[in-house]
Amino acid sequence: RDKWGKMTTKTAFYGFLSGLFGGSLGQNLYMRSLYLTSSVTFVTAISNLIPAITFIVAVTAGLEKVAWKTPSGMAKILGTCVGIGGATILTFYKGPILHTNVSLMKTRHRPSPGGGGGGGDFVAGAALGIVACVCYGVWFVVQAKLCEGFPWPYTSNAMMNCWAAIQGGVFGVCVERDWRRWRLGWNVRLLVVSFAGVVGSGFVFTLMAWCIRMRGPLFVSAFQPLVLVFVSLAGTLFLDDQLRVGIVVGGILIVCGLYMVLWGKGKE
Repeated sequence: RDKWGKMTTKTAFYGFLSGLFGGSLGQNLYMRSLYLTSSVTFVTAISNLIPAITFIVAVTAGLEKVAWKTPSGMAKILGTCVGIGGATILTFYKGPILHTNVSLMKTRHRPSPGGGGGGGDFVAGAALGIVACVCYGVWFVVQAKLCEGFPWPYTSNAMMNCWAAIQGGVFGVCVERDWRRWRLGWNVRLLVVSFAGVVGSGFVFTLMAWCIRMRGPLFVSAFQPLVLVFVSLAGTLFLDDQLRVGIVVGGILIVCGLYMVLWGKGKE
């Protein structure tokens, strides 16, 4: 509680940006992308671009340096290009469905054969997913800047969530005027919102802020590909999600590009 008195105008501004890119804007774009593509596996796969985007933003902000004529520098550049190529394949090449036949439960959620989602525009959903990745990449760097002058992850995360709540509330009122949709009730919607608030905003973002302060933005974003493994497994088992060749090929390229960047980072 005694850390709030050490906040400056610059700290509050970084908190505002952190809430914008990591909270209201990034999460809304991510959810809209999920709605349009109707494939949790696809959206998770394309989010593996976050480390490459974080690297580009970190270089621009001066948090990372690239030695262009050294093996480590070339690995970073080539890895970033490979990751972007993988994201392009994810967006424009679907390929045949890989029939796993291991779903544990049937749900009413079922992607259409063409790969489109409930919103109907797959390419637009993919584009929004990429923009969401850019937002999260910027958030990692903004959070690193915030931690430089305000190195208290619990307080900075609380400030970020306060800004995100205000921004998200304004955005929600402007977009959704049907007040019946704001009702949660004692159902799965209440469970999802509670889980996202307690685990996502409360625990995960605080832990990530602490790790960013200790090891930097690129190190933390490097663990993003692990999410694809768990989501692909859960989506196939519980959501009857369709796993396509394009997702597998694009995901492999993104992961390979990521670890080329990490190899270059480790050789510095």
